[in-house]
Amino acid sequence: MNPTAPPRLLLAASFALLLGACAATPPEPGVKVALPASYAQAQNGWQPAQALAAAPRGAWWSVFDDPVLAALEDQVAQHNQNLAAQLAVYEQAQAAVSQAQAAYYPAVTAGAAASRSRTANVGTVGNSLSASLGANWEPDLWGKVRLQVQAGQADAAASAATLANTQLSLQSTLAASYLQLRTVDAQIKLAQDTVAAYQRALQLTENRYKAGVDTAAGVAAARTQLLQAQTSLTDLGVTRAQLQNAIAVLVGKAPADFSLPADNTLPDVPAIPAGIPAQLLQRRPDLAAAQAQIEAANAQIGVAQTAWFPNLTLSAQGGSQAARIAELFSAPSLFWSLGPQLAATLFDGGLRRAQVESSKATYRQTVANYRQSVLTALQQVENNLAAQRILTQEAQQQAAVVQAAGVQLRLAENQYKAGTAPYLNVLTAQTTLTTARNAQLTLLNRRYAASVALIQALGGGWGDENTPAIGPLPATSAAMR
Repeated sequence: MNPTAPPRLLLAASFALLLGACAATPPEPGVKVALPASYAQAQNGWQPAQALAAAPRGAWWSVFDDPVLAALEDQVAQHNQNLAAQLAVYEQAQAAVSQAQAAYYPAVTAGAAASRSRTANVGTVGNSLSASLGANWEPDLWGKVRLQVQAGQADAAASAATLANTQLSLQSTLAASYLQLRTVDAQIKLAQDTVAAYQRALQLTENRYKAGVDTAAGVAAARTQLLQAQTSLTDLGVTRAQLQNAIAVLVGKAPADFSLPADNTLPDVPAIPAGIPAQLLQRRPDLAAAQAQIEAANAQIGVAQTAWFPNLTLSAQGGSQAARIAELFSAPSLFWSLGPQLAATLFDGGLRRAQVESSKATYRQTVANYRQSVLTALQQVENNLAAQRILTQEAQQQAAVVQAAGVQLRLAENQYKAGTAPYLNVLTAQTTLTTARNAQLTLLNRRYAASVALIQALGGGWGDENTPAIGPLPATSAAMR
């Protein structure tokens, strides 16, 4: 080795570091999205937009004030297998960041070897022993490693946001399924009450027929009505079983090991303020994931651009080689080497240019996906704000229908008992009232679903901890209790 080599190597390394000023950087500016100042539904005077602070996405289901639902939501976070799989994806992304960061440091290797050989012509037998230690390092002159780390960190952030979005989606699905199950329980209770009422009506009709004040046709109509009600009651069992099984899977349990007792009490429908559209960018985890993907794609453009620069590798190796162990670490047996290696691609047929263009196209794709996600988020909020407003009005109207149908039934029953009207009038009034009550419960389930969907569309958070913005709407399920 030339004794002047180390100073020359240091000079070359210093020169290479100076070239680092040419390091690639993510070339694209930040993405801006135009958002409206308020929601269209807010302009109708129902939900004015307010500058609410972003709230934690904690136990948003507490607005339904149902301890069973709260317990089930906790089980989703702990035992749902889809969530566990997404958590593993996030852990992979974190590990990928550590892998990228490892390129900042040199790779150090060590080796030892021993062999015994015989020379063919001379016939002598000899030993060969060696031990070595080496290091290779590629300085991050052009920022390639830095950009790869940035891309990995952005991917990890996107994965974390996807994990949060998966959890929000699963918890929303659970809440909607649970509330629908409670609605079905109420429908079953209504069907049971209807069957009991029809049984009394059949008994009354049979008694009147025996007394000669009613006809066989009236008895047949009452019996048919009872059988239809019993069939409807049986059919509700299918829906309840399927909902219970779906909830079991969501909380990570086999359906055979899970059951929910019947409970026909119905939570109030909460009023959920929407805030302002700009808060969606902070609240919704899917938008956070899309934004992080833009950052990752932007960094990958810079990574592709570094392929135009040469690669500098610094290598060092030292060790000892001898025929006997006693001589292995003596001065004459020692060897060492130190030197840089500079390599550059002079011609690649347009490969690097194509890779850069591909990275830029990927970036444009992620930007378009992000902007479309924002538009979709605005649409979802508007849809569910409209659903809340319109379904609230419809619930008030349906309550009036139920009340009127009840009056109609009482009048028809009184006329029938007085002998001034046929049983057909009672039959028609009973069917009208049952249909109206079922429609009221179906409408309530739609309001539940719209409330949960709105919470999900808002990212699971609203208001702030000091000023709660949740309260029951005027028309609740209390009228059906």
